[in-house]
Amino acid sequence: MTPAAPFYGSIPVFRGFTSLMEPALYAPLPDDWSIGVADIVDSTKAIAAQRYKAVNMAGAAVIAAVTNALEGREFPFVFGGDGASFAVAPSDLDAAREALAATATWVREDLDLEMRVGLVPVSAIRAQGLDVRVARFGPSANLSYAMFSGGGLAWADAAMKRGEFAVAEAPDGTQPDLSGLSCRFEVMPASRGLILSVLVMPTPGADPQAFRKVIEDIIHLVERSPDGGRPVPSQGPPLTWPPQGLEYEARTKRGGPLVARRARVLAYTLFVYLIMRFDLNVGGFVPDVYKRQVVENSDFRKYDDGLRMILDCTPQLERALSDRLAAAARDGIVRYGLHQQDAAMMTCFTPSALRSDHVHFIDGARGGYASAATALKAMAAGAS
Repeated sequence: MTPAAPFYGSIPVFRGFTSLMEPALYAPLPDDWSIGVADIVDSTKAIAAQRYKAVNMAGAAVIAAVTNALEGREFPFVFGGDGASFAVAPSDLDAAREALAATATWVREDLDLEMRVGLVPVSAIRAQGLDVRVARFGPSANLSYAMFSGGGLAWADAAMKRGEFAVAEAPDGTQPDLSGLSCRFEVMPASRGLILSVLVMPTPGADPQAFRKVIEDIIHLVERSPDGGRPVPSQGPPLTWPPQGLEYEARTKRGGPLVARRARVLAYTLFVYLIMRFDLNVGGFVPDVYKRQVVENSDFRKYDDGLRMILDCTPQLERALSDRLAAAARDGIVRYGLHQQDAAMMTCFTPSALRSDHVHFIDGARGGYASAATALKAMAAGAS
């Protein structure tokens, strides 16, 4: 990606995930910026129909479309499984709006899903007494991911779901630029027992220091696990041909009938598969380096007004996390959702395989974040 806007580029990158809740790491977004939000309507039904890849592809498409519309300029974003959130400067607002509108149309026409999209001024969020603060976490030396705090992102998402700040779909047939978006890797089976989707949010009115302590306790429990619970195998995710995501990748392409796009993707993915399978260095591309970067760049833990993680963990760790969260819920500090499954999945955004900053979004392969969110909503409803 090209350099970030001056504000975002000025935020120092922190490396240790255990520092996540340190307030000094977060800088307030400028008042004239806007928050983009997107989510799949009735994602629970899509998950029940086992359309996991389609839901994840839709969420990642938002980030790909906005990145391409901004001509690769860095901006803060977070992938949520069945949606995404991001922040843009005033100079990028029109391009982001067009990308959101086009993505919503593409998701409806090509994925047969309904996506809500909205743009919320940061000033409107602050008028509610909330804030949007952003930090940059570097999982590796290759790139950084945005983390958000202040409560504003959660408020913007809820406002969008109420129909406020909506961005209308683009006309039928409009296709966003989704160059670099793919889901070629196979699912990644659990190696330590189970894949656990974790979603932890503060209970409204909870003491911020008590919430911080809970999140830090959870992170410290996870950090004692091998590789911090990373669900991506050290040698990279499995790759076969033809890839399971062939149909979705074909639909991201522009130009020509779908059958021709399928044929082009089929041929190109065979070429890539052979290069990766036999470790062939081609034109500056080194498969072993790329595989290592895929592992290092995997986005399996994040913070966007709440903690999100996809963990490969033992049953013992799952029990320890569940016990700590249950105690915090009884104390009125958190609402949480956990979802167990047997594998994780990866959706990739690789504008250039020759650069080290390609991004790889991780979710559970049997419900993931969307199912954890359903469990969280059920807890919230039971407490009300």
